[in-house]
Amino acid sequence: MALDNRDAATEPGALAQLFNQRANAGDVEGLVALYEPEAVLAAGRVVAKGHAEIRAFYTDLLARKSDFPAAEALEPVRNGDLALTIARLPNGALSVEVARAQPDGTWLWAIDQLKIAPPKA
Repeated sequence: MALDNRDAATEPGALAQLFNQRANAGDVEGLVALYEPEAVLAAGRVVAKGHAEIRAFYTDLLARKSDFPAAEALEPVRNGDLALTIARLPNGALSVEVARAQPDGTWLWAIDQLKIAPPKA
């Protein structure tokens, strides 16, 4: 079940928490709603552009994985209507995104780079 607009991110840092809630609920549409219509999501070799491709990516991911541990969200770096959001995953990998303020005051991701692996020791 998709979440409605009252569950939208009013600050860029809220996007990571909403992602975690929606991923653990198996809410593909709720995940897609965290992105701008023409957003780009990169996860390894997969690059999804726009809502349709992002939806397909999360549909596949949620079909294979059902547990998404909470990530450590770092303080967003803001510059006007743009923000860099970073979350450290439990395995040490990083998820880095560019969020943009929307005309209604909410924030959505425009670019999402999932799972940047930590350097090997």
